[in-house]
Amino acid sequence: MSSAFDEVRIGRYTARNRVVMAPMTRNRAYGPGATPTELMATYYRQRAGAGLIVTEGIQPSAIGQGYPNTPGLHSSEQVRAWRPVTDAVHEQGGLIFAQLMHAGRIGHPTVYDQDLHPVGASAVKAAGKIFTGTAGMQEFVAPKPLTGTEIAETIGAFADAARNAVEAGFDGVELHGANGYLLHQFLSTNANQRDDEWGGSVEGRTRLTVEVARAAVDAIGADRVGLRISPANPFNDIAEDGHRDTYLALVDALNPLGLAYLHIAESADTELTGILRERWNGVSILNPYTPGAYTGPEALKLVESGAADLISYAALFLANPDLPERLRVGGPFNTPNYSTAYGGDHEGYTDYPTLAG
Repeated sequence: MSSAFDEVRIGRYTARNRVVMAPMTRNRAYGPGATPTELMATYYRQRAGAGLIVTEGIQPSAIGQGYPNTPGLHSSEQVRAWRPVTDAVHEQGGLIFAQLMHAGRIGHPTVYDQDLHPVGASAVKAAGKIFTGTAGMQEFVAPKPLTGTEIAETIGAFADAARNAVEAGFDGVELHGANGYLLHQFLSTNANQRDDEWGGSVEGRTRLTVEVARAAVDAIGADRVGLRISPANPFNDIAEDGHRDTYLALVDALNPLGLAYLHIAESADTELTGILRERWNGVSILNPYTPGAYTGPEALKLVESGAADLISYAALFLANPDLPERLRVGGPFNTPNYSTAYGGDHEGYTDYPTLAG
C-alpha cells in the first residue's frame, strides 16, 4: 500500500511525495510582455515542498491569452524571466512543470497587447462575461474559427512553448485540456460544430488534443509531458454529449505516446474516474470532485486505495505554502482568502504563514 508521502516516479523524475500543487491562475505576471516577476519566484519557491508543482496556465502564443496579467512562454524575454522561478524551486529540491494553456474562445480583444481576436473550434460564443482588466467585465465574443493552417500553427506553438519551457528550466509541461479552454473546446459537442477532420466524430474532436500531445512529445520527450482533462465539466459553457466515449477514445489514442502522467480534474461523473484509471497505462494525478468545498486531507486516502498515484490540491496550496507538511501532521490549515486570489501584490499571495513561522 502506497502512502501520499512516499516517493513516486513521474516520467524521468522521482517526486519526493504524492502531493501535487494544482495549476491556479493568479494574474500577477506584471513584467513587460507578460513575464514573471520576482514575487512569482517567491510564491513558487514557498511551495516547492510539493511532489510536483504545476504552474498557473501559461499561454503558448499571444493569441492563446485569455485573462489579463497571465504569463507566456512564446518569447525570449519570457523564457529568461521564468528562469529565476524554476531556479527558486530547484534550489529547494522541487519539481515544476509549466502548464501550457491556450484559452481559445475564453478571452476578449481588449486583453491582448496586439490587434487580435479570440479563436476557437467554431464561431460559437460562450455564454457569460469575462474580466478584462481596465475594460472591466465584458461579454464573451464569438471566436474566429481556426482554419486548417491555423490549427497546424497552434500545434506548432504548443511544441515551441514546450521547448521554451525546458530552456527556461522547467522539468516538463502539462497540456491544459480541461476547464473549457481551447483543447477542451475541441473535445466538446457544443463549442465544436466542425464537420471536417477536427470535429464531427469522436475521433475528430479528440484529434487536436492528441496532435498537440504528439508534437510536445516530439519536442521534449514523452517523459516530460503530462495532460490535464476534466470530463463532463461544464465550466466556461462546455457541453459534452457522450463524454465517456470521448474520453475513453482519447485515453486509447494517448496511451501509445507514453506520457509522464494524466491529470484528471474530476467532475460529477466520478465513476468515470475509475474507468479512466484502469484504461490509462501510466501515472495518474487526481483532483477529486468536492462540490461546495475544496479538496481536503481526506483525499490522501485515494492514494492508499490505489484510486490515484498522486493527489492535486488547489485552494489549500494557495493558503498553505507548506501544505505537504501540514497534511503529514494533520493540520492546522490556513483558510484561503479568495478576495486576493487574482491580481494584486504580495497580500494573499506570498504572506500566508507556515508552521515554522
